[in-house]
Amino acid sequence: MNHDHYYKMLLIRRFEEMVLELFSEGKLSGTTHCYIGQEANAVACMDHVEPGDIVWSNHRCHGHYLALTGDVDGLLSELAGKSSGICAGRGGSQHLCNGQFFTNGIQGSIMPVAAGMAFANRAKGIGVVFIGDGTLGQGVVYETLNMISLMDIPLLVVIENNGYAQSTPIAANLAGGILERIEAFGIDCDEIDSTDVEDIHFEFGKAFEHVRSGKPFVQVINTYRFCSHSKSDDFRDPKEIKRRRANDPLRDIDSDMDQQIGVILRRARAKL
Repeated sequence: MNHDHYYKMLLIRRFEEMVLELFSEGKLSGTTHCYIGQEANAVACMDHVEPGDIVWSNHRCHGHYLALTGDVDGLLSELAGKSSGICAGRGGSQHLCNGQFFTNGIQGSIMPVAAGMAFANRAKGIGVVFIGDGTLGQGVVYETLNMISLMDIPLLVVIENNGYAQSTPIAANLAGGILERIEAFGIDCDEIDSTDVEDIHFEFGKAFEHVRSGKPFVQVINTYRFCSHSKSDDFRDPKEIKRRRANDPLRDIDSDMDQQIGVILRRARAKL
């Protein structure tokens, strides 16, 4: 495995675990949606982002942000509401803004915004937007797919399908197939069924190349989160979670790297 990819994945995992610990200790308030189990997606995708590109994320945004920036101090300070945070403590866990990276917790709303910004930015780079399978229940998603197809907007839509819309399984809320929905708009799309960061990275290379040619693309990733939807709302069968851990992208932990990351996180935590 690529050393840099592994480091970023482990950094995201340990950061999210620390965040949940801080909430349990009462040192952070509000809510948060952690990325534990999906780290390979963010790392593989963000590795292809170039300086002129725009990235839009959603409520489960910490992994995307850290994979792109590595900014542990700024993110943790933001979650704590400190003036040293990314948005001076005003955005919190779900609403980040740093350079060309943006997030919003309102499901579906980021699609038309990302499309508009990608259209305006097409001379400088492309747009990337992350949504989940639950977001496919929002009508504005399909309005946006229609527009990016009609106008050839260079937007890469990443659908992280973790099988649940909060705690509702996909079989209970999504009729038909995801790829068939995308293809109905004449948009090229593909599906990844892997938790191996190198496999995912290779597939994203093709997706980014397609979008940089001036066409939209939708990349579906079948993934899984090991943590609850937010801090504690999890109604899934524990046996299912245990079974899915067999495909954990971080099954083997490098102890030396783990210690290095531990030092970084403890220093960030000490500043709170």
